[in-house]
Amino acid sequence: MWRGAPRWMWLAVAIGALLTIFSAGVLVGLPAAVDHYTGNITRDGGLGDAADQGHSIDGPLNLLLIGTDERPDAPDNIRADSIIVVHVNADHTKAYLASIPRDSLVDIPEFPDTEYPGGKDKINAAFQFGFRSGGGKSKGMELLANTVSDLAGGMKFDGAAIINFEGLRGVVRALGGVRMCVDEKVTSIHVGWNKKTGEVGVPYYINDDGTPAGLRENMQPQVYWPGCHEFKDWQALDYARQRDLLANNDGDYGRQRHQQQLIKAIMQKATSGGVITSPTKINKVLGSLGDALTFYNNDVSITDWVFTLKGIKPDKLTMIKTNGGKFNAEVVDGIWYERLSDTSMDLLRAMNTDRMDEFVAANPTWVTPTT
Repeated sequence: MWRGAPRWMWLAVAIGALLTIFSAGVLVGLPAAVDHYTGNITRDGGLGDAADQGHSIDGPLNLLLIGTDERPDAPDNIRADSIIVVHVNADHTKAYLASIPRDSLVDIPEFPDTEYPGGKDKINAAFQFGFRSGGGKSKGMELLANTVSDLAGGMKFDGAAIINFEGLRGVVRALGGVRMCVDEKVTSIHVGWNKKTGEVGVPYYINDDGTPAGLRENMQPQVYWPGCHEFKDWQALDYARQRDLLANNDGDYGRQRHQQQLIKAIMQKATSGGVITSPTKINKVLGSLGDALTFYNNDVSITDWVFTLKGIKPDKLTMIKTNGGKFNAEVVDGIWYERLSDTSMDLLRAMNTDRMDEFVAANPTWVTPTT
């Protein structure tokens, strides 16, 4: 049954974390398994006016990834914590990822479906304005896609995905953990333990805006030290969530970089020999995908996506630091926003016109190091 499974699994795992899913290998058999494992993650719609109307995935491609923090205690308040634009070059051999800071000040277009009149706001508010009033995830994605499309000079998307980072933890668990190279000391505000009892708990008091207020009595926070480490699922996801107590004080830019690192680490582990040769691990990984990913396929079959992106390997995934990884803040009416720099706007235009090799050559310091 598992003859040829290594290359099949390589691809199928990639379907679960999108680029991890789509870009890792070649489907050589078991097409029914694709339907079985991916049928519950694909959705129609979700792209609105930003959809590529050709329903073809020949030539250069653009995809929109949203990372959400879904909390059981607030099911109607799903936040788009991460917004990543993915560009695939015309011959489908390279992919580029660029994160848009969630606090970026943008024009959000009118959205009658949820009675949103349009206006200026932080870009992550677009998802919430589409999600509210019964719009749900699909309408949240649609309004955010429309917003990014307008921002990027009319960029059209060939597909989009909502990645639930807590669900992604199940993928990492099924993979048996991932190897990540920590690039700065990171202190967790979410995970720690009591120094007297050893009990695990939240180490800091948390303000209403999600920032840490002060260390709880007898609590010791989890710390991630620079260097390469084998992370368990909870460590990988906790490390990639942090933005407040980063040694370089790079906030959301540090978190964006670490989340991009996590996606690449999952991709590398999914294509490793220890995974692709194990039927047991294959089944665990495939079974974990439904909680991690919702994919809007723009009426293109999963099989077509699979074969189109089969050539992208982990070493052909380039991470780009929007704004060069540096804050470009402004205060408007007492509210702090990020402003995308002229070079960041050039980046989005380069993605829209398949000129990323040219952009990278002109801006080499904007590329996130691989280690």
